[in-house]
Amino acid sequence: MVRKYKIAVLPGDGIGREVIPEAVKVMNEAASVITGLNLETHEFECGGQYYLKNDREWSEEAETFTKNEADASLLGAIGALDSSGNVVRLPDGNLAGYSVVIGLRRELELYANVRPVKLYEGVPTPLANKSPSDINIVIVRENTEGLYYPARGRISEQDKNLAFDLRIITAKGSERVARYAFELAMKREGAPVDGTKRVTCVDKSNILSGCKLFRESFDKVGSEFKDISKDYAYVDAWTLFALRKPEFYDVVVAPNAFGDIISDLGGAIQGGLGVAPSGNIGETQAMFEPVHGSAPDIAGTGQANPIAAILSVAMMLEWLGFRANDQDPIEAAKLIRKSVEDVLREGQIRTADLCLGSWEKVKPATTTEVTEAIINRM
Repeated sequence: MVRKYKIAVLPGDGIGREVIPEAVKVMNEAASVITGLNLETHEFECGGQYYLKNDREWSEEAETFTKNEADASLLGAIGALDSSGNVVRLPDGNLAGYSVVIGLRRELELYANVRPVKLYEGVPTPLANKSPSDINIVIVRENTEGLYYPARGRISEQDKNLAFDLRIITAKGSERVARYAFELAMKREGAPVDGTKRVTCVDKSNILSGCKLFRESFDKVGSEFKDISKDYAYVDAWTLFALRKPEFYDVVVAPNAFGDIISDLGGAIQGGLGVAPSGNIGETQAMFEPVHGSAPDIAGTGQANPIAAILSVAMMLEWLGFRANDQDPIEAAKLIRKSVEDVLREGQIRTADLCLGSWEKVKPATTTEVTEAIINRM
């Protein structure tokens, strides 16, 4: 019996409303090619633009379906501007759409933010003398604790202004994300430089107590994985190492805020956020999204790169397949990635963000034209 997968599609704001429909087209094409794959998509508005019209971030129907019925979710981007050009915010100061992004991570216990940092052939990298054979990292970031846990505030007393952000790190949270990283390394082929299956703990344990606990948890879990090499770096030093020798790294695990920062460095290494997918993974649910934001400055112009969203779909299908022990979604994910790789390698159809270096004379393609090229390859 063919299993049906229910997908919550949440385009969000700005270019999210442009790239997510394109990613869904690719997903549906993959489902038509892999005949045993049955996908049921449910699309809902959410985010700042929805909030402006409805005084809430998403409908009750969207929230209920996404949290209770969907097998996985595909999110575009959150962040809208009002008619005066100001960022749309909630009364508490948070970005309108906060409960969709951050709220889902906490409520569904999506504890691992997974960020592949892979350089594809045909994509320019700012690193001199580095090629696709040098850059294939996955950054695993703890996703529910740390500085982004809502333990913060501001106190004003007479002439004094004080703001505080408490960092919450637990052994449970640290151990489960470390375990995810080690289990992921078991499935991979190792670091490009030597083929060693390696997990690097990136923290600031020379100073911060929370990072000391994070590293202790890393070591505790790592002791169970005898075939995986353990590696360590302080976060400031890792930014240097990653630029000088990215080929040394296989899987990297870090606390929330530090992981967020180094993930964007990874985005630069792999050629920009337009090709950077991500997943927010829990035990029973997951949400996938391109790393880029809503980019209101280019929204509606057809310039947005859909590849990050398309690769996020591939991540989603792969996760569904492994979780259900179903080969069809896994094959669909492979098909999508191969088609993206082919289009990028050929180099003739690409959005403006990739028309750099050896490809600076290529006429930029539109969002839809890139999608059509990928579908034609499929």
